[in-house]
Amino acid sequence: MTDKARIAPYSGPAGGWGSLRSVEERLLEEHRLASGNAVLLRQNKPAGYSCVSCSWAKPAEPRAFEYCENGAKATAWEITRKRVPRAFFAGHTIAALRGWTDQALEAEGRLLQPMRLDHAADRWVPVQWEEAFREIGRELRALDPRSTVFYASGRASLEASYMWGLFARLYGHNNLPDSSNMCHESTSVGLPEAIGAPVGTITLEDFARTDCILAFGQNVGSNSPRMLHPLQEAARRGVPILTFNPLRERGWERFTNPQSPREMLTGAETRIASRYHQVRAGGDSAAILGLCKALLEGDAAARAAGRPAWIDHGFVAEHTEGFEAFAAAARAAPWPELEARSGLARAALAETAAIYARSRAAIGLYGMGLTQHRKGVENVRMLVNLLLLRGNVGKPGAGVLPVRGHSNVQGQRTVGITEKPALVPLDRLAAQYGFAPPRETGMNTVEACEGIIAGRVRAFLGLGGNFLRAVPETAAMEAAWPRLRLTVQVATKLNRGHLFNGEVAFLLPCLGRIERDEQASGPQFVTCEDTMTKIHPSHGRVAPAGPRLRSEPAIIAGIAKATLPPNPRLPWDEWVGDYARVRDAIAATYPEAFHDFNARIARERGFHRPLPARQRVWKTQSGKAGFLTPPALDEDPDIDLRPPEVLQLITLRSNDQFNTTIYGYDDRFRGVRGSRMVLLLHREDAARRGLAEGALVALETAVEDGIRRRVEGFRVTAYDIPPGCCAAYYPECNPLIPLWHHAERSKVPAAKSVPVRIRPMPG
Repeated sequence: MTDKARIAPYSGPAGGWGSLRSVEERLLEEHRLASGNAVLLRQNKPAGYSCVSCSWAKPAEPRAFEYCENGAKATAWEITRKRVPRAFFAGHTIAALRGWTDQALEAEGRLLQPMRLDHAADRWVPVQWEEAFREIGRELRALDPRSTVFYASGRASLEASYMWGLFARLYGHNNLPDSSNMCHESTSVGLPEAIGAPVGTITLEDFARTDCILAFGQNVGSNSPRMLHPLQEAARRGVPILTFNPLRERGWERFTNPQSPREMLTGAETRIASRYHQVRAGGDSAAILGLCKALLEGDAAARAAGRPAWIDHGFVAEHTEGFEAFAAAARAAPWPELEARSGLARAALAETAAIYARSRAAIGLYGMGLTQHRKGVENVRMLVNLLLLRGNVGKPGAGVLPVRGHSNVQGQRTVGITEKPALVPLDRLAAQYGFAPPRETGMNTVEACEGIIAGRVRAFLGLGGNFLRAVPETAAMEAAWPRLRLTVQVATKLNRGHLFNGEVAFLLPCLGRIERDEQASGPQFVTCEDTMTKIHPSHGRVAPAGPRLRSEPAIIAGIAKATLPPNPRLPWDEWVGDYARVRDAIAATYPEAFHDFNARIARERGFHRPLPARQRVWKTQSGKAGFLTPPALDEDPDIDLRPPEVLQLITLRSNDQFNTTIYGYDDRFRGVRGSRMVLLLHREDAARRGLAEGALVALETAVEDGIRRRVEGFRVTAYDIPPGCCAAYYPECNPLIPLWHHAERSKVPAAKSVPVRIRPMPG
């Protein structure tokens, strides 16, 4: 697509007419222009469906149009009128389809019937559901359960996720990687150590009570646009919004609310960020430590002068441990090193710290710009340090907010999708279902990839998602994948992961969340958890794409029944016939969070899971919140930046995608149209390498581990990005990320700082 690229600065705000046009274009492309707009009126409503895109919370009083541009595109993508008929697979070999782009594959439309791979013909061919279940069960029974992986993408409901995790443990393993492993596992490791909870502590109502917001490594305009509404309201109240991000993203700069007729007619814009700091890739911990150092210096000066303290010493003394060691390290950190590593001036950090010190209640929010580094866990802990200094956890308007991606990725972990047995009530499951659950730690995403490459993993079952395209080390993974004995993919659309298959392979089409789900007891609804730990019902509202589709619970039950020995305590058919029975089972396994599940979800618009940290009850080993003294300021110690030709690559998502799903080739906010193969580069870095605007180049990973990693065809594009950094799109850049280049304790791929060299291309 590079030859079609058109790149010019975009002058408009986030939202506005650009957002409306983009949504309508997508609905038109999916042949849903009129009916799609009607469906969108039910999105994120009490009797409607939960968005299949991000997990941002629903307000207590929803707006008339409670959806954003990205969520609307995700809905259009799912309810498309396009279909993939049997003739499509008869006319296209797998080898031929590998030449298609990601966007072209998914643009074919919804899958309609279960398929089995015919290796001799190199084609997917139809198969009956029961035959598929029987063969999958036969293959699984012949394998060592510990050699199999059951992956879950973040869109599966609480009901399906519970059944999937239970099936895995009944079968005999905890190999349950999910999309959390690729993004916020650093949160799931870091926050429990710091505050005793693996999730954020704020609710949506806290945005109305806060008087300071600090944001790190999160692109609100493209990844969670509905957050722009509470941000806009906060900005209008004069709340300082202090943003740290390498690129200047339009969502943090200016916003025109598409739901406001006045703003749309007048072109009125709201300034969002009051301070915008373009931190270097890998410089967040240094920036945060600089803020902490400035706070400590300001506190000492204020107390000496008899002014109010900048540190909440009462909170620190009563609720925390480790303060003195951390404070000593912050005071000793030299300003020149903090400035060099963060790319920010001391004066800018000191000014921001002073603004923060004047606030009564502050929110610290972050995205994968913190988590996807070698020191991602420490990055999360450093942000908590900053909040603890002023008691900004466990009070109204204050707390930590990891901004999650997939709409139920957090909820899956809540009901057992995890490789970590310590996070699951195994004794309760044992008593509930009469079996001995496996106790050994399973494989996460990186470990599953290592096992596939090494040949230790023999089967991969995917509950949604596009695993092969989402993970690092693409070339090695694609080469190893066909050596698997069994691959099973549950999906709504065709994607690249379905073109690399094991010796025995099945493609099983499922209902989407927005579709009506009729079972034996009547219409069903499912439940999801948002990023603020609130559980919501979701009711399908459109007719299924085809009569042969089955729900995710029905597919899980079909495979489980064909694989496991009979067990009278496992009512698979009853669960499929009535999802309320699954919710009863969830409540029995997790009574603290889900007691009276069906009654509460019926009478309430949603309910929050209990979170002790909100009440300043710290479920840590010491019973207190903990400061972390950073061992070093280098977030990515693998990267040797001494060679002048090495740059730090930041992988990005565009305005026209959600994770691996590519809706189109435009990234409106960055001024890119018609291509995804662009390399955003500082002008000085381009000039130093003799690269003209529009030059075609290749990127190579700048590590010496015996593997050559190279992606060709990027168009050089001058952009406002810190010197020494460059940026390009995910998942196109995944082949450049070594599998070992991950956060040290969470194993999240370190995709926000990859060492690369630019190589010219002929012609």
